[in-house]
Amino acid sequence: MIRYLTSKIFYALLVLAGVVCIVFFLFQGFGDPARLVLGQTGDSATIQNIRKELYLDQPKWKQFAFYVKDISPVSIHSAQEIEQKQLKGLFIGNEKFNFAIKLPYLRHSYQTKRDVLGILMEALPGTLLLAVAAMLFASVAGIALGVLAAVKQNTWMDTSAVFTSVLGISAPSFFTGILIAYFFAIVLGPYTGLNLTGSYFEYDDYTGEKYIVIKNLMLPALTLGIRPLAIITQLTRSAMLDVLNQDYIRTAYAKGLSKRKVIFKHALRNALNPVLTAVTGWFAELLAGAFFVEYIFGWKGVGKITVDALDKLDFPVVMGSVLVTATLFVLINILSDVLYSIVDPRVKTG
Repeated sequence: MIRYLTSKIFYALLVLAGVVCIVFFLFQGFGDPARLVLGQTGDSATIQNIRKELYLDQPKWKQFAFYVKDISPVSIHSAQEIEQKQLKGLFIGNEKFNFAIKLPYLRHSYQTKRDVLGILMEALPGTLLLAVAAMLFASVAGIALGVLAAVKQNTWMDTSAVFTSVLGISAPSFFTGILIAYFFAIVLGPYTGLNLTGSYFEYDDYTGEKYIVIKNLMLPALTLGIRPLAIITQLTRSAMLDVLNQDYIRTAYAKGLSKRKVIFKHALRNALNPVLTAVTGWFAELLAGAFFVEYIFGWKGVGKITVDALDKLDFPVVMGSVLVTATLFVLINILSDVLYSIVDPRVKTG
């Protein structure tokens, strides 16, 4: 297992290294960051100072080296850099040389001048909450529909479940999001009481206290969960049909076990392995793909922060968002592989 995890982590680091290269060289070609920081009214002396602070007066390879040093959790910094960039972590050394184990420094927003990592960490709980709610809805409903379709094979229930899942896979999230927002929040709004937009928290008008609003989660979670729901339904149905034809299922029936016990204790348990892989894989997809859903419903998460930053050409926020999302994606995929090997002992990690 240790050897397996080591190889997975090594490949994950290679993937992240590729993402860092693409992100850096892609966004270096968009405009002059010094102008984006100051606008068009900055004087030449101030612009030169900003360019020096952002290393824009250095060759491209040096700019890339400085960027990698900033985002790396293990690096070397001087005491002046630590104070200037307000780095957080463990530092061992002297004024000129410090070995640092630190939080990645994603630089500062051009628009708000705030630390990018702080901005993303504020928005990340909203994205995680949305992804967990969507995945929970998709898993429960998808497994239930898949089992029902397999048990009632070749009936109208089976046909309806398959047809609905095909529609769910085919429809993009931004299209279904617009339809769901229109019907449930506008047309049926007086009956559902659901808002068109809203984050997971609101502020009391009188006291100013922050409180959680669960109803704002329903429509974006429903929208985000439709595609994984369709995939999980079809996977569960296919796996259940395969398991129900096994000899040990017929033996269980021959022993006099009830149909419910055979289906849920014996058949479903053995059919969940591919479903588990789909659930963990789709959870990573949801974290990375919630951008349009968050923007449509005004849900405060990493996706909405990123789209807003793109609109304002706030590239440090966009670059930081891509790196954070990519890191979460590879970590969840490693967790998926480990869980799959634990659930199914037949899968070897060597």
